[in-house]
Amino acid sequence: MHEASAQTIFGLSPLFVATTIFVLTYAVIIVDRLNRAIVALLGAALVIGFGVLTQEQAIRGIDFNTLGLLTGMMVLVGITQKSGVFQFLAIKAAKLAKGSPWGILVMLSVVTAVLSALLDNVTTVLLVAPVTLLIADELRINPYPLLFAEINASNTGGTATLIGDPPNIMIGSATGLTFNQFFLNLAPLAIVAFAVTLIPLWMIYGRHLSASPEAKERLMAFNEYEAITDVKLLKQCLTVFGLVILGFVFAHPLGLEPATIAMAGAALLLLVVTLKVDRIEATQKVHGFFAHVEWVTIFFFCGLFIIVTGVEHAGLLKILAEGILSLTAGDFAVTTLVIMWMAAILSAIVDNIPFVATMIPMIKDMLPVFQEAGVPPHQLEALWWALAAGACLGGNGSLIGASANLIVAGIAERSGVPIRFLPFMKVAFPIMLLQVSIGTVYVWWRYL
Repeated sequence: MHEASAQTIFGLSPLFVATTIFVLTYAVIIVDRLNRAIVALLGAALVIGFGVLTQEQAIRGIDFNTLGLLTGMMVLVGITQKSGVFQFLAIKAAKLAKGSPWGILVMLSVVTAVLSALLDNVTTVLLVAPVTLLIADELRINPYPLLFAEINASNTGGTATLIGDPPNIMIGSATGLTFNQFFLNLAPLAIVAFAVTLIPLWMIYGRHLSASPEAKERLMAFNEYEAITDVKLLKQCLTVFGLVILGFVFAHPLGLEPATIAMAGAALLLLVVTLKVDRIEATQKVHGFFAHVEWVTIFFFCGLFIIVTGVEHAGLLKILAEGILSLTAGDFAVTTLVIMWMAAILSAIVDNIPFVATMIPMIKDMLPVFQEAGVPPHQLEALWWALAAGACLGGNGSLIGASANLIVAGIAERSGVPIRFLPFMKVAFPIMLLQVSIGTVYVWWRYL
């Protein structure tokens, strides 16, 4: 815990100023009328301008490991996308399902979940959703059920690894938990939650999906290999991606942070693809690849980290942590499950990224209390797994629960398939509650 300045400008209490800025920022983000990067950066500017933080404290509050990991992975995926491999996977999956709409829904969901674990869920839906619309158009079926299933699969699959979902990246960076630890602790839950979710998806959508034999024939006539536009680039990308995943697996013994591995991988792939072209063309290519970085997300994170550091300095998060502990009477098991359910419900109401940014320092304030109570260190990790599972699965609960959801909604709307907030939530929220119930049983059985 840092010491806050005694007072801000106008003699106002830092706690009052920081909390007001924090609440207003969240409110404007939820209303979703302004770009959230602008909102977060303005909030950060007010935190510094009112004297809650100095500029040096604000910069120290930005988690550059999270930003580096996100940026590096975005560059890697942006280059790999040029090879056409993601379109290949989507078409191949549809053909493996023999053109059956329910089979396609399952196969595309599996592809989305696996890619979300290996890349990140935001990037995955950007790549898979447009191909899904193309497949649905060929089959003359409503693409909504397929897109709904992919949103769910992206958040569920993203739960499984350190790099799968922004909340996991933030938790891993703040705690030093490794890629292997995330995979071993959360992948079993993600697999079970994904499998069980297929049951309500079949009941609600699957049994009503059908396509004519002619439409299925048209789809089966697709040549997925034509989607691979650059075989040489594909080989280069797969080699570097393999090295990056190995880097994540062996990061702990090598003493490397995930951001270093992702950025090194991005730099290596940029070098490989620009090595034999002249300087002007190389510069143009690098500009093009950097355009794939979602700068809105990166700057949103920058502003958000500063706002959360402001309320942490002012003491709000310590007060909230003490409130949760008094509510649960300091019982470790109850606190762990409360964090999980609070993370899930609130992540469905607010985007899970700002929620997790707020919770990380709060949980850090709780840890000494449980250490003094004699909870063993390996069991304390359950708090982080509960937060990660709750936030990632909770992102499935509404259209604003996770960034991936909004991206799919945007792609769908541009194609004339609007995804409305309340109809989506009516189906999504109960499915999310089912997944979190599975998570509760898992966390209780494994850790408590």
